[in-house]
Amino acid sequence: MITLPTSKIPATSTNPHFLILYGRPKAGKTSALAQLDNNLIIDLEGGSTFIDAMSIQCRNVTELGEAAQAIRAKNAEVGHYFYDHITIDNATRLEEICLSYAASLYRNTPVGKNWKGTDVRLLPNGSGYLFIRQAVRKVIDMFRELTNEFILVGHVKDVQIDNNGEELSEMALDLVGKLSQIICGEADAVGLVFRKGNETHISFKGGDGSIKEARAPHLRGQDIVIATGNESGSITTYWDRIYKK
Repeated sequence: MITLPTSKIPATSTNPHFLILYGRPKAGKTSALAQLDNNLIIDLEGGSTFIDAMSIQCRNVTELGEAAQAIRAKNAEVGHYFYDHITIDNATRLEEICLSYAASLYRNTPVGKNWKGTDVRLLPNGSGYLFIRQAVRKVIDMFRELTNEFILVGHVKDVQIDNNGEELSEMALDLVGKLSQIICGEADAVGLVFRKGNETHISFKGGDGSIKEARAPHLRGQDIVIATGNESGSITTYWDRIYKK
């Protein structure tokens, strides 16, 4: 039975449970995430092999399922989330990996049961993209259930947005069609990662049609220095600016 509130309920969430970080290649995303405490990086294209990181390599949907099963078993063994954070790196590669899963989802429908193709992107009228969206979201949701704080890393693509009648160029998460907007809409925070000198920044400055935004008050509208580097190549990270204790 639902009990209706009679006064404001205090906020129960501070940190983003679902964080999206996107930026150009070699912007420092993976290097910074490798220094986030107890963060398992599920590496889909090998970027973490060049640095010290708590990571596993997955190259197809089967391996992603095996990784999720192993994490689920570990959670059950210890009685709580074994990893404080789980990161998928990256979203663009995840979409490519999920094409075979999308094909399976389509074959499980009445209209697709006799389909002999392998790429749903070739289905008439763009109807196959629905199954790509479903496949990607199912994989993301699978890992979101296994940790308290999930992170999705992505590359950028340039898109055109309308700003009060003026057409502007904006960097968006590199996913096909509506998938970028849908996934970003579900996230608690979406930040653009970029380098400025020896600093790595995460910008949550939204507005004007930008996908950069955050629900958490300490992130909303902020440009945060998440890492600084030195001449030796080592970096210092400041994840406490994102995840408050």
